Amino acid sequence: MDLIASTETRRQAALGKLNPSTQAVLGQFFTPAKAAALMASMLRVDDLSGTVRVLDPGAGAGSLSAALVDRLHTERPDLAVHVVAVETDPFITPYLRATLEECQATYGISYNLIEGDYLLDERAELDGPFDLVIANPPYGKLASDSPARLATAARAVDTPNAYVAFWARAVASLKKDGQGVFIIPRSWANGPYYRPFRHWLLSTTSLDMLHEFESRTKVFADTKVKQENVIVTFTLGPQIPNVTLSKSVAQDEDPIARSVPFSALVQSDDDDKIVHFAEGVSVPSAARFTLPDLGIGVSTGKVVDFRNREYLTNDLDTPGVTPMIYQSNIRSGGIEWPQAKARKPQGFIAIDDAAIRQLLPQGPYVVVKRQTAKEDRRRVVAGLWDGSSKVAFDNKTNYLHESKKPLERDLARGLMLWLNSTVLDRYFRAFSGHTQVNAGDLRRLPFPSREDLILLAKTAPDGLPDQASLDAVVAKLFSEMPDSTA
Repeated sequence: MDLIASTETRRQAALGKLNPSTQAVLGQFFTPAKAAALMASMLRVDDLSGTVRVLDPGAGAGSLSAALVDRLHTERPDLAVHVVAVETDPFITPYLRATLEECQATYGISYNLIEGDYLLDERAELDGPFDLVIANPPYGKLASDSPARLATAARAVDTPNAYVAFWARAVASLKKDGQGVFIIPRSWANGPYYRPFRHWLLSTTSLDMLHEFESRTKVFADTKVKQENVIVTFTLGPQIPNVTLSKSVAQDEDPIARSVPFSALVQSDDDDKIVHFAEGVSVPSAARFTLPDLGIGVSTGKVVDFRNREYLTNDLDTPGVTPMIYQSNIRSGGIEWPQAKARKPQGFIAIDDAAIRQLLPQGPYVVVKRQTAKEDRRRVVAGLWDGSSKVAFDNKTNYLHESKKPLERDLARGLMLWLNSTVLDRYFRAFSGHTQVNAGDLRRLPFPSREDLILLAKTAPDGLPDQASLDAVVAKLFSEMPDSTA
């Protein structure tokens, strides 16, 4: 059995014995062999010389180290290789040690296995300098006062999640022109939480390649990860003019890659430094407004169901009951209420002040699902609510309004149609890697003017047309009309 096969056997053995609760806390989602090989293949090795120092933080069973060592031996057998591998779980370190010992016996590398918390360990060896870093870091929120977050802020930049903290420390430990490759959630690329990190990263490193997987479940299929993961390769130094965009369904097929200007992925005038994963995704020129430009607000539904169980009911004849709307009620551009076979209560009893404060006035609102899957036909799914009473929205929805009051109906319907269009969906997929559609994301999206949205509502067939018909109306309307003003 060769090194890669035996390492994969160890990975699966270790994975099978993990405590599920510990696995979730430590973020132990070990990299399969094919994904590890893909990551190792993305680093440049032609210009390396002498002894190459490799860092594998959060090494698990050693799959990434083995894949990179195997590639270096195959393509650059003249190099000496020293691996520094870090693992915090003492249950896993025997598997990692076995992998590193096999790397040493097979290819003659040297190594140091460090048992500890990568973000808190102060050993000087972890500060480099390293030629290469390869990592599948754990992910989980870091409290503002957590030691790991404070340590990362002191070394590099404030980070809200463990995976970007790993990334930041690894960058800080690279030698000049040193390279890294990380497989990570895509959430770092947009959103306010990661804005300071993006500013720091883009001023410190060059993004060399962005690789995305079309499937959200196949890469880590045996670990049940449903996070939208991407691979990022980077170099410590100034940004290169062109970045490689790469894509595959999963890790076991040849990627499709193309080179695009960095300026097409990170707009120079964007203070948020959002990193787009597509080039040339555009919307009609008439769609140059944001919701704040249009005077339209976005809020998250007020009702947290588990905190309001006393107000929830399926008896819609109860005195004081009002409609209770969840994201599952959003169907075909409207709101299906009540649902005949709903799994959640369809009524909200609003008699006392605490309940009444969670209601919205009667009238039209656009309700948007906060949680959609990458495999869904659309990432943004919106429905029009226009009921005959006050209404309660679950906090897993966002709703569009005017100063907390209802929208004018044609405007609301135009917003719903635009949000369900393919042109909007493609734009959203280009800049957002969230598995959620957050209020902040909706505020950044491009929209036509209020007048144009009303015209869309009056032009399109009733309800939510099928996708082809809706897209045809959008294309015809906005390709033929001159730009309008808000």
